[in-house]
Amino acid sequence: MDYLDHLEAEAIYILREVAGQFERPALLFSGGKDSITLVHLAKKAFRPGKFPFPLVHIDTGHNFPETIAFRDWLVEQTGERLIVGYVQDSIDAGKVVEQRGKHASRNALQTVTLLDTISQHGFDACIGGARRDEEKARAKERIFSVRDDFGQWDPKRQRPELWNIFNGRIEKGENVRVFPISNWTELDVWNYIKREQIALPSIYFSHHRDVVLRNGQWMAADPALQIDAEDTVVHKSVRFRTVGDMTCTAAVDSEATEIDTIIAEIRASTVSERGARMDDKVSEAAMEDRKKQGYF
Repeated sequence: MDYLDHLEAEAIYILREVAGQFERPALLFSGGKDSITLVHLAKKAFRPGKFPFPLVHIDTGHNFPETIAFRDWLVEQTGERLIVGYVQDSIDAGKVVEQRGKHASRNALQTVTLLDTISQHGFDACIGGARRDEEKARAKERIFSVRDDFGQWDPKRQRPELWNIFNGRIEKGENVRVFPISNWTELDVWNYIKREQIALPSIYFSHHRDVVLRNGQWMAADPALQIDAEDTVVHKSVRFRTVGDMTCTAAVDSEATEIDTIIAEIRASTVSERGARMDDKVSEAAMEDRKKQGYF
């Protein structure tokens, strides 16, 4: 067994623990490489049967079209159930107020939609593709991360996880966020994708698109992004290392059209993949603050 076999076995074990310990789990699916990898691992864990959980996507309304198209294709290919929560519904219901201005984004608003979706369907565990190497707040979190009945995370209220023993006991109203690939790195994910020949949305590979420079980073020149007279739209060869709301996810200059070249780029990079997420730059503790409020 090589190291990828060990990581795969651990993730499959965690997925099966979720199925065994919880009554109404769900797999949070963003359409990004990490959640796609989780779907692949779930197939290994539960096929030839159906997944013991639905896929849940929180749609900000400002997603990359390539991501939505891939999501729908994957659901059709797997035959699994998809539940979509729409941020627009939260806005229309007056539960959140849409940001205005040049740097407006719906990314932070999806927390309310996520918590409403969890409550509506009674999910007691939500599986996600977060990894410890992504960001310092992620590094604090356990594989089974308990959220209170308000969906909030308390970093001081962490349970020990000795010898891969996971405690899924929760009180009524609480839920657990579960991270089966928490111990993986970005390179681990890409090496696994290469080995398993996992399909991905095209935006992960180099392509030409209109972009605009914001705070030193290239943002997709989409109608969701407010572009004014001082902005210059250019056509460049770029790719995305991470997938999120179009208003907060930056592209990187790249000519990498194959996985081997992407892996070489990542090895040479001095910036983490979350370095391309504008929402993490709001403050020093931006991610941790959002997680405390219920963000994934």
